[in-house]
Amino acid sequence: MTPYRTSVIASDFHPDTQAFFRGRRVLALGGAGFIGSHVVEQLLALGAKPVVLSRQARPNFLTHLDREVELVEGDITDADSLARAIKGASVVLHMAARVAGIEWNATHPASMFTENLALFTPALEAAAHSKVDRFLVTSSACVYPRHCSIPTPEEEGFKDSPEPTNAGYGWSKRMEEFLGAATAREYGLSVAIARPYNAYGPRDNFHPATSHVLAALIRKACLAEGDTFDVWGDGTHSRSFLYVDDFARGILEVAARYPQADAVNIGADEETTIANAANLIAKHVGAVRGRKLLPKFDPSQITGQPRRRCDVSKAIALLGYRAKVSLDEGLKNTIHWFLENADRPGHSHA
Repeated sequence: MTPYRTSVIASDFHPDTQAFFRGRRVLALGGAGFIGSHVVEQLLALGAKPVVLSRQARPNFLTHLDREVELVEGDITDADSLARAIKGASVVLHMAARVAGIEWNATHPASMFTENLALFTPALEAAAHSKVDRFLVTSSACVYPRHCSIPTPEEEGFKDSPEPTNAGYGWSKRMEEFLGAATAREYGLSVAIARPYNAYGPRDNFHPATSHVLAALIRKACLAEGDTFDVWGDGTHSRSFLYVDDFARGILEVAARYPQADAVNIGADEETTIANAANLIAKHVGAVRGRKLLPKFDPSQITGQPRRRCDVSKAIALLGYRAKVSLDEGLKNTIHWFLENADRPGHSHA
């Protein structure tokens, strides 16, 4: 698998964030995954000592960091594995999650809810018992209701019910936020809560059954045999897409500088329609393939939340955080990574 290394360096972070992580042993739960592997790279840039608990002896996304990251082989749901991994850690970043695309989420609400809490609760309890200095809850914009304000402020995170197509996942993330805050109150654990928006980028999940929208569209466009590729919906629904480097940087800023058990949106200050995203993908893939490519919209398919736009005012006011990578640039990077890795072992595209 072709390595992709984050372009984020220490000076991209606030000085207090640099000072917080420097020299610390940090347990990155989910650190072998899409988001987590980028967080691990940024921790290394900050001078931290990342520890990753993984069921694989050599996770695909961390092979280029063999000598820089401590790997503990085991499962987050196994108490002994978790105890070995957390020993000596002063910070726990919880990024482990069961994630999937809209069709899977809509048809598996119970398993999405129970599996995510099963990955979260043991880690939170272990962190409280070990009295670590900081615990990060990585939530999601899926906590928001279908008809939320645009842009959406953090105050609406527990308003009504989450968007129905993401109900199981959305409720699990609400409960993670609740449990994090409750543990802070009851046990004095220092808890930070990041609430990121739609992630995409190199190392994303491109499997057709479980991928999110941009990864699914990139796969369809890159593997298209004709001059069109299918897009679910009429293209008018919107999202706030967040490039993985900005996602990782944002949750690290929250973890270091806002331990108030109070959620902070992490996202890009823009609202992009699926039609616009699909046309950008068509442009970039067509340029690589040397032929014109067009999205083909199917209004009969499910689309989920009608609109999504991140209210970034809290992140700016508290942390000075802003996303830096444009959708155009991020899509170009992601497409090139997919094309370089699509046929390699361990890459989910089949």
